[in-house]
Amino acid sequence: MTTEQPDGQTYDERGAVPLAGYAAVATTFAAAAGAFVAVARKRGVTLPDRVPPWDVALLGVATYKTARLLSKDKITSFLRAPFSRRVEDTTAGEAMDEPRGSGLRLAVGDLVTCPFCVSAWTASGLAGAYVLAPRAARMAGATLTAMALSDWLQYAWTWTQEHAEK
Repeated sequence: MTTEQPDGQTYDERGAVPLAGYAAVATTFAAAAGAFVAVARKRGVTLPDRVPPWDVALLGVATYKTARLLSKDKITSFLRAPFSRRVEDTTAGEAMDEPRGSGLRLAVGDLVTCPFCVSAWTASGLAGAYVLAPRAARMAGATLTAMALSDWLQYAWTWTQEHAEK
């Protein structure tokens, strides 16, 4: 897929935007969502009439934590390594990676190094789990939420120590 526009201007003057790769990633996402819907319908699964606000909050925090784990955590760097390279180590066991390659590899690298991008996938996965197995999804969500709260408490404790010593 070319980044050339009808008026002769390129989408990105640097030529670095992997539009075909983005299209492939978006198509994969749409196909996975469609497959989930088809399987759920075949199994007779129905959507809940409503989702309580506390479940939305639980899944929201779980999505945040899962996206950080996948896109920033050092322990999951083996998943990102084929599509990115380490730029620096940051705080709290996280790393800053940058995408590498071109085409599909660069597009996937953009996805897996961006917690905002990963969150679309993880939120969808958690929502799917919530539809298929709400109790298990709540348990997973509670675990991930506890991890996120622990992270925030660690930062609060460190901040308190740093400011108490002044």
